[in-house]
Amino acid sequence: MLLVAYDGSGFHGFAVQPGHRTVGGVLGETLSLMAGHPVALTCAGRTDTGVHALGQVVHADLDAVFVEGVVPHGVDEAAEAAEGDVARLARSLTRQLGPHVAVLDARRAPESFDARFSAVARRYRYDVLTGSWPDPLLRGRVWHVAGELDVAAMRIAADSLLGEHDFAAFCRRPPGDEGPLVRRVRDVSLRCGLGEGARLLRFEIEANAFCHRMVRSIVGMLVSVGESRFTAADLLAVLRSGDRQRGGSRLAPPDGLALSLVRYPPELVPGHPPDGVWRPPR
Repeated sequence: MLLVAYDGSGFHGFAVQPGHRTVGGVLGETLSLMAGHPVALTCAGRTDTGVHALGQVVHADLDAVFVEGVVPHGVDEAAEAAEGDVARLARSLTRQLGPHVAVLDARRAPESFDARFSAVARRYRYDVLTGSWPDPLLRGRVWHVAGELDVAAMRIAADSLLGEHDFAAFCRRPPGDEGPLVRRVRDVSLRCGLGEGARLLRFEIEANAFCHRMVRSIVGMLVSVGESRFTAADLLAVLRSGDRQRGGSRLAPPDGLALSLVRYPPELVPGHPPDGVWRPPR
C-alpha cells in the first residue's frame, strides 16, 4: 500500500487512460518496471484532470519487490523482509516521479485491505482566493474570485450539506446510471486566512464517498451564495430537487481541489491511529 501526494496540474486525472498522461499511469508504469511484471493499481478516490492530492491511498499486488538494486524477493521472502525495504521503495519511486508525484510512505498491506472498498470516508479541501488580483505564486492551487465573499452566508449554506442526502443535483452521472446518488457528509467547514490585499478561503468536506464533480459543483454554488446571487435556502432547494441543471450551473475549476485524506478502520492502517488516517512518517 502506498501513500501518495501529487500536483494534478500536468495530469489527465488519476485513472489510467490510453493516450493520456495520468497519475495512475506513470505510477503504475514505474512500479511495473521495478517489480518486473505488470502492476494494476487501486486508489481510494479517482481524482479528475487538474485535481491534486495530499493523502491519496493506493494498493497494488506485487509478485516481487525491487528496491534500489536489491535483488527481488519472492512473495514469501518479501513478507519476511525488513520493513525498511518497503520504505526504500517509496523513496525510489519519489526520486523517479518527483517533483510532481511523491510517495510519502509504503507498507505491506493487511490481507483484507482494499484502498477503495476498505475506506470509510474521504476528505477534500478546496481553496478560493478573493481579492482584486490573482496571486501568480498560487497559480494552479486556488480559484481566484475577484471581490469579497460573504463567508457567514456561505457557512450557513454549507451546513445544509451535513447528513445523508441524494446529491444527484451536484453530481455528473455516469452514462446509463439513473439510480440515487446518496452520500453521507460527516463534516463540513469553511476557514479564512488573510494575506496582503487578499483572503484565502478553505472549504473542507468529508463524506463516506463522493460522486463525479460533487465537490466542484458544491463549491461553485457556495461561491454564488457568497456573492449574494443565491441564498442558503436556494442551495438547500437545489439539493432537494435532484436537478443537475441547477446544481451544475457553475462548476468550480479543478485548480483549488485536493484529496486531503482517507479514513479506514484503524486496524488496517500502519500504526493503528485511532482516527484511521494514514499519515506520512515524521
